[in-house]
Amino acid sequence: MPGEATAGSVVPFPSSGRVRPRAGLVLTGGGARAAYQVGVLKAVRDILGNPVKNPFPILTGTSAGAINAATLAVYADNYTRAVGNLLEVWEHMRCSHVYRTDVASIVKSGARWLGAMMLVSRRNPVSLLDNTPLRELLARTLPFERIQAHIDAGALYAVCVTASGYTSGQSVSFFQGGPGVEGWQRNQRVGAAVTLGLDYLLASSALPFIFPAVKLHREYFGDGSVRQIAPISPALHLGADRVFVVGTGRQAAETARARSNVYPSLAQIAGHALNSIFLDGLSVDIERLERINRTVSLIAPEKLVEAGLPLRPVRICFIAPSQPIERIAARFVHELPRTVRFLLRPTGALNRAGSNLASYLLFEAPFTRALVDLGYQDTAARAREVREFFAGTEVAAGAEASP
Repeated sequence: MPGEATAGSVVPFPSSGRVRPRAGLVLTGGGARAAYQVGVLKAVRDILGNPVKNPFPILTGTSAGAINAATLAVYADNYTRAVGNLLEVWEHMRCSHVYRTDVASIVKSGARWLGAMMLVSRRNPVSLLDNTPLRELLARTLPFERIQAHIDAGALYAVCVTASGYTSGQSVSFFQGGPGVEGWQRNQRVGAAVTLGLDYLLASSALPFIFPAVKLHREYFGDGSVRQIAPISPALHLGADRVFVVGTGRQAAETARARSNVYPSLAQIAGHALNSIFLDGLSVDIERLERINRTVSLIAPEKLVEAGLPLRPVRICFIAPSQPIERIAARFVHELPRTVRFLLRPTGALNRAGSNLASYLLFEAPFTRALVDLGYQDTAARAREVREFFAGTEVAAGAEASP
């Protein structure tokens, strides 16, 4: 539809007078899997020659990707430093940095869920895990007031995090940007201008059932990947000419169904549901973007001008894991704290077949470092494509000018 930045749509760009393209970064969700994104960002840093200038003036993130995007926004005055901060956190990650793992907290949470399921307690359990440590970590490391300063200085154009409203069912993209950035409203998708802060990140990263929802304004919000049918759309609405998308799941080719005589475990079913939330929407979105790009490329530019539709294709660079992350997680489930293993064992999450669920909660350094390394290797292998993506942008011009 003309003028609508639907998933992967080709949008009209106003005649703003700017010469160089504006790149948008799209970071999806996935709990501990988001460590992969940091490896990708590290490789981009090295490919571009350790730039100070932020190569992504538009930053968008969902769930754990929202936390990574916000970190880049807070340190937008020095991209190399921003990546260094992300590496410092993710390469030394512990589950206890994200949620409580002590015996008392785990037992208390388990008792609440058991009581609710047995109808002994009338109080709804808030969540399976207590993410107070994450709140404390973000409050300690992210000075959100820097975001507006970077926007005013021109180091950043806009940053956006997406959360899902549990009452309205809407996917709301909360953004902070310059005076020319306006909100939007589409079917079940809203863009709202705010001053970003801690609660927006916690809401966006509140994994369903696992972490508590957060009340923003009049409504409780949870993980932004839930019902997010257009993950790329916010970047386009905010004015991106091209998008650099980082997924957290392998985009495998379609394979024949495997025979199974064993009933799936609770962890298998939960992992399948989480994959549907975090991975499927992005795959469909990218497929739609590529299809619309092909359609627009068949239309002569002068015809578009005559029709008053200044449309052009949106360049995309999509990086996703080359290896199944759940298989990597299966090698590291023993790194989970003993209390968490005790909680997950009945679900089957500690078995290879159930490692999908474990991969979202495995905030332990050996696993996150393995994902950082994988993200780096996958991106370094496509260095030429990455350079071509940034060709013509200000950061590319700066890299070419440097000795």
